[in-house]
Amino acid sequence: MAIVALLTLTGCGDNGVTELQQWMESVKKETRVVVAKVSEPKVYVPVIYAGKVDLDPFNSAKLLVALARMKAESNNGLRPDMERRKEVLEAYSLDELKMVGVIERSTARHALIQVDKSVFQAKVGNYIGPNFGLITKITDSNLELKEIVQDAAGEWIERKATLELQETKK
Repeated sequence: MAIVALLTLTGCGDNGVTELQQWMESVKKETRVVVAKVSEPKVYVPVIYAGKVDLDPFNSAKLLVALARMKAESNNGLRPDMERRKEVLEAYSLDELKMVGVIERSTARHALIQVDKSVFQAKVGNYIGPNFGLITKITDSNLELKEIVQDAAGEWIERKATLELQETKK
């Protein structure tokens, strides 16, 4: 019992807590709190939006005016002949056409073009496809053509296309 009483009394001791508290009190007295002054807020001056009266940049009328100006500036004179009579193979897209062979007659070379179950002859100078495709060259392996198409600005441009020989499996 004596041991328990001794341990209880030692737990009630100061253990230096009062010394710590005294030190904290002295530091609080010596330390001065400095609070920076808050500056005055700036005066709000509203700004008038001048763009309100301008034309909307996403307005379709503005786009049409710009496209018309671009077309007038870069008129290259390239146009398909709309008055020309359409040829039979112009009614089909290039995906539907198959080059299945080549025939040489006297001085002219003719490509054999198959559409569905029909076969047509085409020579240099003929038109094929929906994009005013003019045949420029026929070789043993392909047919080259120049198409006239419109770009995003509505201007007519030339592009090259080919139709490859489709070999049949035996």
